[in-house]
Amino acid sequence: MDEFMRAAIEEAKQGLREGGIPIGSVLVKNGEIIGRGHNKRVQDGDPVTHAEIDCLRQAGRVGSYRGTILYSTLMPCYLCAGAVVQFGIPTVIAGESATFPGAREFMESRGVTVIDLDLDECKRLMRDFIENNPRLWNEDIGIDD
Repeated sequence: MDEFMRAAIEEAKQGLREGGIPIGSVLVKNGEIIGRGHNKRVQDGDPVTHAEIDCLRQAGRVGSYRGTILYSTLMPCYLCAGAVVQFGIPTVIAGESATFPGAREFMESRGVTVIDLDLDECKRLMRDFIENNPRLWNEDIGIDD
């Protein structure tokens, strides 16, 4: 596993330690992390502070996203995929999509290269969280109980 996915996993674990949902993300440009974030919906009481959105906010204005790579421990949802497409981020590397399929087809249909690493560590983080927090998870993905 490369250093960038490792950093995204550390962000996910930080979110979990804060009482939030364990999803993390980093944005890489020219081989350097320029933004990092984790899901803060619970911590901030903000329904749109998903990991990828937090990561993009932390990166700030970067001008062109050409050549960037967005790493996320979980396949991005439509909200986050929309940001990827809007800003022209060319590549997304996801830790897994087994626990949540996300918006892979949407991103690919708009020219984004999407790689799913299918990492056991990422799947374990999410499965444990979902099992222990089903209502919070359903809220995060927009499913009514």
